[in-house]
Amino acid sequence: MLTELSIRNFAIIEALSVSLEKGLTVLSGETGAGKSIIIDAIHLLVGGRGSAEFIRHGETKAEIEGLFQIDDELHPVYQKASELGIEISDGMIVLRRDMSISGKSVCRVNGKLVTIALLREIGRTLIDIHGQHEHQELMDERLHLQLLDQFGEEKIDKALAEYQKLYKEYDHAMKQLQKFSQNEQQMVHRLDLIQFQYEEIQRANLKLNEDEELSEEKKKINNFEKIHEALQTSYLALSGEQRGLEWLSVAMNNLEEAAGLDESVKTITEPVSNSYYVLEDAISAIRDQLDALEYDPERLEFIESRLNEINQLKRKYGKTIEEIVVYGAAIEEEIETLLNRETHITKLETQLKSVKADLLVEAKNVTELREKYAKQLTKKIQQELKELHMQKTVFEARFHQTAYSFDEEDSNAIGRNGLDVMEFYISTNPGEPLKPLSKIASGGELSRIMLALKSIFSKHQGITSIIFDEVDTGVSGRVAQSIAEKIYKVAIGSQVLCISHLPQVAAMADTHLYIAKNIKAGRTNTSVFPLQYTDKVKEIGRMISGVEITDLTKQHAEELLQQSDKIKQTVGV
Repeated sequence: MLTELSIRNFAIIEALSVSLEKGLTVLSGETGAGKSIIIDAIHLLVGGRGSAEFIRHGETKAEIEGLFQIDDELHPVYQKASELGIEISDGMIVLRRDMSISGKSVCRVNGKLVTIALLREIGRTLIDIHGQHEHQELMDERLHLQLLDQFGEEKIDKALAEYQKLYKEYDHAMKQLQKFSQNEQQMVHRLDLIQFQYEEIQRANLKLNEDEELSEEKKKINNFEKIHEALQTSYLALSGEQRGLEWLSVAMNNLEEAAGLDESVKTITEPVSNSYYVLEDAISAIRDQLDALEYDPERLEFIESRLNEINQLKRKYGKTIEEIVVYGAAIEEEIETLLNRETHITKLETQLKSVKADLLVEAKNVTELREKYAKQLTKKIQQELKELHMQKTVFEARFHQTAYSFDEEDSNAIGRNGLDVMEFYISTNPGEPLKPLSKIASGGELSRIMLALKSIFSKHQGITSIIFDEVDTGVSGRVAQSIAEKIYKVAIGSQVLCISHLPQVAAMADTHLYIAKNIKAGRTNTSVFPLQYTDKVKEIGRMISGVEITDLTKQHAEELLQQSDKIKQTVGV
């Protein structure tokens, strides 16, 4: 969950630091105090689209930072962080985003710089933000099938995994067949090209590490004079009369004579004797090197020509000789395939037919499971809507592709996720036809439908923090109470932040934060205050009656709080 939020120089906020708790946190306050600005800041923190207009007037940079505590190591954020090379210690994840007046953003996750796109990937595993008119995940028909699969959990996951394993094989065979079925002229051109390339590589008769060995030999020939002079000087310094080896021989002989007279000298004699024989071997090796040393301009010319040939091949076929050889082997296989094109097409068609038959069996299994869980989901959503006083609303998970014939030859319907195309449909008024969920226009109805869906799917999505931004707009009375209870139910065992103008929702809060704006030194600023019981009564009273708060209003607020405490004891049981 989001435990700490820090905002600096963002809109009318100069500096704000808020500690957040588990459960339901309600944010309330006068219109324009900055409630939605705080939600906007969180939205940007998890990768939302930013703008220089968010930066407080007169400042050059806005800073937003949030600390998330995720103790469950199976949470999706751990896998995503691992993929990005981000370390998570003690379950703490710190997201930070700095926006400059130039429009640039600097994003960090646990101190590591990331792009906005990567910040968004991390953020979507942590927070789900819902506004009254925003087309969020639940309103996107392209994701409805995925939501159904999440609802079906392990049963659908297992069947889908079996299907996708076969689909991968099917897709590969299909692409190979399409490749062989290309325009004949293109295939001939391709064959001519790779045959030329293969012959060029074969003529070169490359050997692994040949370029390195030739480069070393070239270096040796180019430095012939320096090498010869150094070896000759070394040889003369060590060998001959009055040179190194002779003087070492004198030392060794005298030490051996002394050792015969004094036992203690033997410890000195041995290393000197060893050095003499080692040096003698070294002089012999230097002499061999001098004898073998030869300046061969023709050899140098060959080496340069050969290295040039290898470099030309590298520019065409790979950065190293090994890559060139691998490429040669690959096109050799392709040449063989193209020369025997008809045989391969027949083989692929047979393979494709066999795989497709198995694939469609697995697809049918996935579809049957989806239809089974779609019925369960429909019942659950109908129940949720009933609890939100939408008894006459009809919900349906409608399949558009289920009627597909499994013996049909058309392959267009086969996709990575099966044969199904599914969308949520709904009718809110008796006698009216079912319409796609995304077409629902009424703000109050949309809020309740979204809340009903969220009550179910939040359990299956692994999101740690859910934000409702005035989703209770347009409702009142018993519907408002139902929405309050539903939001509280979603918050059980997780974290929900909710901007609300409804006293019923505020009364259900585990934590109530009051957002206020004040003017200091001619500048407007936003502050956040956690409310204790007395102040909570006053704020709920204000939400009930407006500006004037009477004793009767306070009494109503206290009754609402007491009623909410009783409801909390039964909700979720």
